[in-house]
Amino acid sequence: MDDSIEIPESPLFMDPETSRCPQATYGEMLARCPVSRMPITKGLIIAGYEDVMYCLRHPEIFSSEMSEQMALGTQRPMIPQQIDPPNQTRYRKILDPQFSRKKMALIEPAIRKSAIQMIEPLLDQGACDFNQDFAVPLPCESFLHLMGLPAGDLDLLIHLKDGIIRPQSRAQNAMDGEEINRIRKSAGDDIYLYFEDLIKEREAAPRDDLMGHLLRAEVDGERLSHNEILDIAFLFILAGLDTVTATLNCSVAYLASNPGQQEKLTQNPALIEKAIEEMMRWETPVTGVPRLVKQDVKISGHEIKAGEMVLLLLGSANVDPHEFDQPELVDFERARNRHIAFGSGPHRCLGSHLARMELKVALEEWHKRIPSYRLANDTPLIFSAGIRDVEALPLAWS
Repeated sequence: MDDSIEIPESPLFMDPETSRCPQATYGEMLARCPVSRMPITKGLIIAGYEDVMYCLRHPEIFSSEMSEQMALGTQRPMIPQQIDPPNQTRYRKILDPQFSRKKMALIEPAIRKSAIQMIEPLLDQGACDFNQDFAVPLPCESFLHLMGLPAGDLDLLIHLKDGIIRPQSRAQNAMDGEEINRIRKSAGDDIYLYFEDLIKEREAAPRDDLMGHLLRAEVDGERLSHNEILDIAFLFILAGLDTVTATLNCSVAYLASNPGQQEKLTQNPALIEKAIEEMMRWETPVTGVPRLVKQDVKISGHEIKAGEMVLLLLGSANVDPHEFDQPELVDFERARNRHIAFGSGPHRCLGSHLARMELKVALEEWHKRIPSYRLANDTPLIFSAGIRDVEALPLAWS
């Protein structure tokens, strides 16, 4: 007898209104349909903390090797994101040491200096677009410093990255899949060409930066191939120029809208690190990660077939009451916070230590100099879906 449960259709959660404040919809999904089916694509959404953790920790069932299903302008899988263990392990051995806490501590003074230099010219203005003036340039400058890329290339790299992550903003018809794929392919081709030129330059004149490390790195006596270096660099462009910016502007949008929480950080800067973890749990800018099911499996009583695409909804998992006490409460002193905003398992975010360092530096230096700020107008903020990012964040202060 088949005791599986019929999979219901998911509530709409990718529209702009829900993206602005998704937690209520997450709560509805957790209560009503922890496994649901997307209305248009018919892919599956897995919402509960325990289920999402299981999927993240079992790549042999829920695979990241899905380059054909994820049309992101790539010619090959991005490394290491779209490679599963055991092959993935080789790449993590090369990359993990470059993003360790120790390495991040070495570059923190330079990032802190940059943050101060960006904030101080704003002080007498009494207002700014937080995105344009701080949330975009600070993480991007950190990424360029780490990779050894020229600062003058930043606008080009952001343009290429947005062509992959947000092609809808350039499309005449945002629902036209063929047009979206053409935009992504064009941006992807340009990313490969950019790094082709950079590799030639570095082979002629080696430097001690992350790109230089990729050209020299060996595991078991074997160096990375030319294409492997390109595929790692492609991923770094997407991750390094987007997710920290999104996390920073979501966090500051929350603080600007909640002056009591803002005051806690101003009065007690020692809370900033725990506040970062709690805002990542609550905001979860990377709302979900896709996986390709490799084996028939049952999740929360629902039969899921091999070959189906699933979205592991990190945002809903991070407000699951089965894991978090009073998840609707944003508590900067939360005693137990095992959020999965950085994922979990073998594909846990490679740059988590970099992100935490950048966020800590940004919020510390901002609140030292601008301890009280607010949204500059009453216009509702617009958040993108997928990777939750505030399109514009106008702030004002006395």
